[in-house]
Amino acid sequence: MLKSAAAVTLHELGVLDRVVARAGVYPAEYYDADTLAAIDEVPLLTDRTDTSGHLQISREEVVAETPDLVLGQTETITRDTLASNDIALIEEPAFCGSLDGDATFDDLYDQVRLYGEVFERTDEADAYVAELEERVAAVEARVPTDEDRTVAVLYPTVGGGVTYAYGRGSMSAPLVEAAGLENVFGDVGDRVFEVSAEEIVARDPDVVILLRSDGDPAEVTEALTSLPGADALRAVESGAILPLLLNYAEPPTPLAVDGLEQLVDFLEQTR
Repeated sequence: MLKSAAAVTLHELGVLDRVVARAGVYPAEYYDADTLAAIDEVPLLTDRTDTSGHLQISREEVVAETPDLVLGQTETITRDTLASNDIALIEEPAFCGSLDGDATFDDLYDQVRLYGEVFERTDEADAYVAELEERVAAVEARVPTDEDRTVAVLYPTVGGGVTYAYGRGSMSAPLVEAAGLENVFGDVGDRVFEVSAEEIVARDPDVVILLRSDGDPAEVTEALTSLPGADALRAVESGAILPLLLNYAEPPTPLAVDGLEQLVDFLEQTR
């Protein structure tokens, strides 16, 4: 398991104990006590990442574990690089460009069902999807009909560097829509793309969601507020800035439902 996104689904399906090794960062905030304890039982190969949060691991480290299946890919770990060892790979569709059109909650449910098929837990997967659908409906029912704020979903580089924004191809798009918000970058079909400080200021969202792979939320907030012109943003002036761990908004996994619940809680507090 090379990414944290699949862990919740595997635990809900009762198959997390089949994972022989893991790599990457698994923030404790994502998981309940039982899931976190199960993750901690899995040997960690490495948690090395670059400044953008991308896992740094060699093909040899993964192959040495002799897995039947790898969950997640990196620049060095792909279906092609594992083919000679007859090792299969599943990546979250949003991360490998295989989503057809804009992201939706159905993509989340489909991925849960896929894991159910792979691990022969289809009944458990269907039950989990039903639970997730109920949670989404319950949150949507809380959104007032007059909610009209705009939002930008950003991934700033802590310490300076590129800032990324998320468009309609990202799971963050249906998430903010379900919360009653309008994405100021909703005219962009891409999942994620570089954006300048000037463009963020020009689009001037009422709310900003700041994504990060790990680390201190204060640092990612500082990465936004230190951008040229950021002090004029309505979101900065009003304090409507919500730092979230990446998997609460991207890719389509059950953690995005947690993210939706956190977002609507935040919007109620800042309305």
